[in-house]
Amino acid sequence: MAVKLSTWFVSQGVSGLSCNRSSNGNLPFPSSHRLFTASCKMRQRNLSSPNKRQQLKKAAQEPLTNGSFEPDSEIPSTPSSPILNQESMSNNDVPNGTDMERDDAKDLSSLVLSGEAKSLAKSVDSAERLSGMQLEDLIGMIRNAEENILLLNEARVRALKDLEKILFEKEALQGEINALEMRLAETDARIKVAAQEKIDVELLEGQLEKLQKELTNRGNTEKQNGKLKEETSHPHESAISLSVELDSLRSENLSLKNDIEMLKEELSHVKNTDERVVMLEKERASLESALKELESKLSASQEDVSKLSTLKVEYKGLLQKVENLQVLLDKATKQADQAITVLQQSKELRKKVDKLEESIEEANTYKRSSQKLQQYNDLMQQKIKLMEGRLQKSDEEIHSYVQLYQESVHEFQNTLNSMKEESKKRALDEPVDDMPWEFWSRLLLIIDGWLLEKKISAKDAKLLREMVWKREGRIHDAYIACKEKNERDAIATFLRLTLSRTSSGLHVVHIAAEMAPVAKVGGLGDVVTGLGKSLQKRGHLVEIVLPKYDCMQSDLICDFRDLDTVIESYFDGRLFKNKVWVGTVEGLPVYFIEPLHPDKFFWRGQFYGEHDDFKRFSYFSRAALELLLQAGKRPDIIHCHDWQTAFVAPLYWDLYAPEGLNSARICFTCHNFEYQGAAHASQLASCGLDVEQLNRPDRMQDNSASDRVNPVKGAVVFSNIVTTVSPTYAQEVRTAEGGRGLHSTLNFHSKKFIGVLNGIDTDAWDPATDDSLKVQYNANDLQGKAENKEALRKILGLSSADVRKPLVGSITRLVPQKGVHLIRHAIYRTLEMGGQFVLLGSSPVPHIQREFEGIANQFQNHDDIRLILKYDESLSHSIYAASDMFIIPSLFEPCGLTQMIAMRYGSIPIARKTGGLHDSVFDVDDDTVPVRFRNGFTFLNPDEQAVNQALDRAIKLYMNDPESWKQLVQNVMNLDFSWESSASQYEELYSKAVSRARLANRS
Repeated sequence: MAVKLSTWFVSQGVSGLSCNRSSNGNLPFPSSHRLFTASCKMRQRNLSSPNKRQQLKKAAQEPLTNGSFEPDSEIPSTPSSPILNQESMSNNDVPNGTDMERDDAKDLSSLVLSGEAKSLAKSVDSAERLSGMQLEDLIGMIRNAEENILLLNEARVRALKDLEKILFEKEALQGEINALEMRLAETDARIKVAAQEKIDVELLEGQLEKLQKELTNRGNTEKQNGKLKEETSHPHESAISLSVELDSLRSENLSLKNDIEMLKEELSHVKNTDERVVMLEKERASLESALKELESKLSASQEDVSKLSTLKVEYKGLLQKVENLQVLLDKATKQADQAITVLQQSKELRKKVDKLEESIEEANTYKRSSQKLQQYNDLMQQKIKLMEGRLQKSDEEIHSYVQLYQESVHEFQNTLNSMKEESKKRALDEPVDDMPWEFWSRLLLIIDGWLLEKKISAKDAKLLREMVWKREGRIHDAYIACKEKNERDAIATFLRLTLSRTSSGLHVVHIAAEMAPVAKVGGLGDVVTGLGKSLQKRGHLVEIVLPKYDCMQSDLICDFRDLDTVIESYFDGRLFKNKVWVGTVEGLPVYFIEPLHPDKFFWRGQFYGEHDDFKRFSYFSRAALELLLQAGKRPDIIHCHDWQTAFVAPLYWDLYAPEGLNSARICFTCHNFEYQGAAHASQLASCGLDVEQLNRPDRMQDNSASDRVNPVKGAVVFSNIVTTVSPTYAQEVRTAEGGRGLHSTLNFHSKKFIGVLNGIDTDAWDPATDDSLKVQYNANDLQGKAENKEALRKILGLSSADVRKPLVGSITRLVPQKGVHLIRHAIYRTLEMGGQFVLLGSSPVPHIQREFEGIANQFQNHDDIRLILKYDESLSHSIYAASDMFIIPSLFEPCGLTQMIAMRYGSIPIARKTGGLHDSVFDVDDDTVPVRFRNGFTFLNPDEQAVNQALDRAIKLYMNDPESWKQLVQNVMNLDFSWESSASQYEELYSKAVSRARLANRS
């Protein structure tokens, strides 16, 4: 080798021991941070400087293994020491891994010795220049040098092992040479055979002489390899020459193989000729054997002819016997017919005899009963005489009883009248259950309107609210009586009812950006309405606060009106007025806030997607709290939803609790952690929050950027209860992938974080009462579902030729979260499987919308595919009712209501196992789930193959086993996905939070 291994080791091994391998990846030296640290410290010291001496002293006192020195930490590069520079070489001289494998153990030994000597020499030179250095500094240097020597020895041991590997490879190379010699011997044998066949011997002999020369050269090469251990100056040139010789040998061996192949081809021709002769000989033998067989068969056939004549004679005799037997059979048949006739006659006679016997028995029975009847009549005459005497006595007793009864009736009438009067008095205090919730919500809004318009006091308003809350009869009667009166007289009537009351229920206020059906974008709107109605039915007072959008469906709000008052709220350093509107939605009282702000925050023609959404909803959150404060409300729970109203939590505790609005606990529900509303921290100041105090890692500071605040994080930190919309999603968001950057915050606050599976409004989604359907139906009468399927086909122009053709439905927002690429694949796969597909939904993402518009145009006249790229509430009900199955291939799904609504209408879900889908859809083939809970087809991986497997299983079961499919449909329609269970969990969370708050206030 041009450069010894020891020189290479000093230049590369010592300075690069922090790496597991060299840059070319061929030398497996171990990693050693301790050696690298020590060597770097020695190189960096400048002994002539007092400051450097202090650094040297400090470094010597440090332990060699630094706890903060992590394996993946960055190590700054330093210039090489003089010793290393003397022994190192340029990058162009560094040998590759092959050269090093042919190095010598002696070079490695010299490496260690020279390395130790030079390190000691360096230490001595350093000691001479450090005459003024303290002894402990020198001891530290010596210790570092000893550590380096120890590590060098370890490296030497590893290098020796590598050398053993090189020797082993050399033995393997010797084995290959032996194999070549064997192949050469085989070639000699083939050459002799070729010579016998008179093939060109001279050419092969020339090649044989070449091979013998190469073998001789190989022998010389083996001798040179034997001397490899003694070479110390030129191992690299030897390796190169050996490689060249090996390549030449391989090329000549290849040419020899080609010649041998030619020999084999000529030999094959000869062999083929011999094989043809053998085949002809075999065919001749087979023909001879066949001829012999024919002769034997001919002789056998002659014998058969003689046997045939004998058989003919026997056949004639048997035929005569058969004719005789036929005559006997005819005679026996006639006799049997006669016997059957006689038997039938005997049966008829037997029946007549049985009837006569029955008649005789009846006559005897009648005779006996006549005698008994006479005796019974005599007895009854005696009893009648006795009864007449008793009747006379009873008439006298009845007359006396009638007199007593008349007296008791008079007394009862008096008692009843008194009870009626008492009942009327009690009815004033008892709840009235026959009035709808809209009535009580309207009454509550009237009272709040009087309070905000300052027509009644806060105390009186509180007492009247409690009476409405309890649905007392007296306030009901007062409202009915005041219908024809003016407002002043009505207020006076109501004020006369004010009495102190205590309430057993909770007062819950939802502050949200959506509410179905008046302002709905996604599942949030359904949750606010469904949960509110369910809590209301449980006896709690529930109120909703919403922005007044210009695009909401105001026609669905009952008694919608504006109050003759304004609420002022702070924003951007000044007070802005807000108009308050009230009305009832689905029986719930709702307050709509209309900001009188020049930016017209909620007059944009859409709910979300504006450039200033952060300002719009932070403004609304503060205005909502201001409404509660000025209306004198004292709610037990303030429930805010998603990032749009997440500002409520920090605003409540920082600004409004000190102002007296301190009765409530805050509950925050995040319906989708993908949307967090993060913005620059300075924007938080607009609603009056302290940016400096809140833009901290433990409060609202976004986990990915220190100059941004995250409303969702703030709500998690400042709320008493934090929920999301399914248990599985609650686990998924606590991971780095699912939490979208908030997993660490959620894990820190895990004690107050829980997943509660959403429900659906079973009143709004009920195929037995749904007015949007052509035919209503239920689980016990599925004929209506088939009729709705036929009706939808006519509306959309789909083929109705095959009634049993399965219809797959999909109602969704076309966003990446919903697995749009899998929905697209499912369309084509359904077509391949012989089904029909209907999609209802649109996309806010332009390129996705354009892509599905292209698919819609492709299938616009198709008999089995239809895409409606918009949202139509009425049409969605028809699709749920008409579909046989529903596909929901979401990449992630916090809860999802589609699968629950689909099952309510008897459509079987095909869903990916994620989030709420995992908690509500269980595969029909999953043996780990009880049979009664299996309700769909699931898949795990978000890819086309998984969709194919689930979709294929569903369609095959539908087409091949109609009875099992019908049973599955009936099972899923009977499942309970109402809000009852979810509302019960929220009720428990609310109660615990309120109880803890009251206990804390007492202490």
